[in-house]
Amino acid sequence: MSERILLRWLDDDPTALFPPTRDALEEPNGLLAAGGDLAPARLLNAYRAGIFPWYSEGNPLLWWSPAPRCVIFPQRVHLSRRTRRRFNAGDYRLTVNHAFDDVIRACAEPRENEPGTWITDEMLHAYLQMNRLGHAHSLEVWLEDGLIGGIYGLLIGSVFFGESMFTRGTDGSKIALVALCRLLQRSGVELLDCQVGNPHLFRMGAEELDRDTFEGLLRRLVDRPSRFLQQADVATEGTRW
Repeated sequence: MSERILLRWLDDDPTALFPPTRDALEEPNGLLAAGGDLAPARLLNAYRAGIFPWYSEGNPLLWWSPAPRCVIFPQRVHLSRRTRRRFNAGDYRLTVNHAFDDVIRACAEPRENEPGTWITDEMLHAYLQMNRLGHAHSLEVWLEDGLIGGIYGLLIGSVFFGESMFTRGTDGSKIALVALCRLLQRSGVELLDCQVGNPHLFRMGAEELDRDTFEGLLRRLVDRPSRFLQQADVATEGTRW
């Protein structure tokens, strides 16, 4: 007989508190609650507590807080020599918040060997709204006039909660991630939350933190202001890594 998973279902009040993250399941790792909606107030409360939505089209809205947590400290990001040489050739241009809609829609496109996407229409429209409200941001990588890579996420205090990135050209997502970390470092943002690790992120400097360490950092950083919003554009002409 299969074991039943009992989850807390969220009510209609977007300001209601989430269950304690210590109640998250070990299998599947981090599953905490279901239901509710993607209202801005609920999303902000979730991210401040280290919780994020992740579900597929046709399934209930699910909320997660996995442990260990994959993060990048911006000053520790790593770029391979080959990608560094390619960027230093001066062919790329970087912008911030110039094409948020294009970035999130590109991230929502099905990936190779993946049957669908977790960025549902509901998710897409919720983060577009968060961008309009000034909470969600994107960094774009351009080659000539084409958008070849990008990353988006939420900024709360001195933490950037990375949601997804994409590439349409060689090293597009790698350059986006490193460029974001360089911008975060200059802006006083101390932590990039990557949620769940993978070999690609670990090769670029990601590390895993236990729940207590990660949530201790959140409590210290989400109310600490940063200067990120003053960075409207990142031009790369003359910039070398």
